[in-house]
Amino acid sequence: MSSLCVLGLGYIGLPTASIFATKGRRVLGVDVSASVVETISSGRIHIQEPDLDVLVRAAVQSGNLKAATKPAAADVFILAVPTPFVVSADGARKPDLSFVEAAARSIAPVVASGNLIILESTSPVGTTEKVKGWLEAELAQLGRKVDGLLYAHCPERILPGQMLKELVSNDRICGGLTSAAAEKARDLYATFCTAQIFLTDARTAELAKLTENAYRDVNIAFANELSLICDKLGIDVWELIRLANRHPRVKILQPGPGVGGHCIAVDPWFIVDAAPAEARLLRTAREVNDSKPPHVVAQVRAAAGPGAVVACLGLAFKANVDDLRESPAVEIAAHLAAAGLKVLAVEPHVTTLPEALQGRAELVPLADALARASVVVLLVDHRSFAGLTLAQIAGKKLIDTRGMVRA
Repeated sequence: MSSLCVLGLGYIGLPTASIFATKGRRVLGVDVSASVVETISSGRIHIQEPDLDVLVRAAVQSGNLKAATKPAAADVFILAVPTPFVVSADGARKPDLSFVEAAARSIAPVVASGNLIILESTSPVGTTEKVKGWLEAELAQLGRKVDGLLYAHCPERILPGQMLKELVSNDRICGGLTSAAAEKARDLYATFCTAQIFLTDARTAELAKLTENAYRDVNIAFANELSLICDKLGIDVWELIRLANRHPRVKILQPGPGVGGHCIAVDPWFIVDAAPAEARLLRTAREVNDSKPPHVVAQVRAAAGPGAVVACLGLAFKANVDDLRESPAVEIAAHLAAAGLKVLAVEPHVTTLPEALQGRAELVPLADALARASVVVLLVDHRSFAGLTLAQIAGKKLIDTRGMVRA
């Protein structure tokens, strides 16, 4: 049974490494953070995800999952490292593939003929080919000749909060630089995937994952644009969408304060960067969604007097998780603090404030925030906020970006 080396032990790499280990594979998880490695080696986790702690503990106790800061020899290498974007001087969003390149080059001392190298990180079209080029360049620098390496892109399709279920039950795409690579990747993921596994080429697989998230971004942008229109016209957007959705062929999503997370807020820019003249709708959708945080900030500032106390309910990028990556809620809270308002942040899924808010806001329980604030801004539809009523917020200004608070 083949052994694996998984590079990157974050929201994708850790569940993937752990589930392979519990299926009997020998797995080495690699992360550049020594504290992450120490945490996992002790059978604990550094991120919040239902039942992941149980899975990791079982994987470590079985002896099949080990963690280290450097890769070691294996039959399969899975790259699950971040792929953010950077903003250039002219405002363009450019993919940052430095983590992928570093991971690809780091395995050069230990790869062997016949190894399968899988890129799981959501990436711009052509990145799997770049992984091959980076690894071959590093092998040449080391004076190593390694033949028969196989390369594939196998993007994840899992939702935070439901990762372990969807890792097993969602369909999978395996796109190879060769058909042999795609087939070998399919056989590997069949270890735990109970859904269908579709084979294609690497470039199609890369664009398929970007397309999935861009599709969702466009649909969210439609709802967010409706909310902007309704604010201008004095119409309740929640009532509008509820009524419009009574049409049998209409299913409008719910608006919010923006779009966050590492996927939907990032991936469409990879397509725009690759085909800027053609990706007009995708660019506009991104611009609409990126315009929502400033709009919410303007609403709050209009409702709040100078030095007002503002309760920001929720910091995560989506409900019921601790993931703050690209979170519009964090962006909004930071702008409010920068405007001189006293910000009370309520986020039941974290114990410390993100760097953007440290020294600029106070992390408090919900009851404390409601007691002290003159303005309440509901930013994330966490279950813990579901029981809020207008009576509890009587006498305060309310900006409800999720349509949760009712009479």
